[in-house]
Amino acid sequence: MARTARESSTSKLAKFFPEAMPMRIPVRLIPTSKPSPPYPENTTIEFGTAREVLFTSNLPLEFADTLRLQNADGTLDAEACVVALQQDEGRIAVAARFTKNVSNWIIKS
Repeated sequence: MARTARESSTSKLAKFFPEAMPMRIPVRLIPTSKPSPPYPENTTIEFGTAREVLFTSNLPLEFADTLRLQNADGTLDAEACVVALQQDEGRIAVAARFTKNVSNWIIKS
């Protein structure tokens, strides 16, 4: 009997964004709309569109929260707003939309 790979919560959420492309971009998330938690979280952008990024998080994020996304070399430093959340076995898949045009983003519309 063959075993099938379990679909990740982020890939399930990506189905609602048909133009989403798989990627692996390590980033640091810094919540900006709430005072807590005061610490950033490291995660990986798993899917992206020209305007949205999808990733998992352990932060207590809610719809419309804003956060800053930064990669290690500084080529990505953008603000995004949470537009969708999907909980799956303790992890939260998050879709966040850039609040402004990101000129150096790898996906163009």
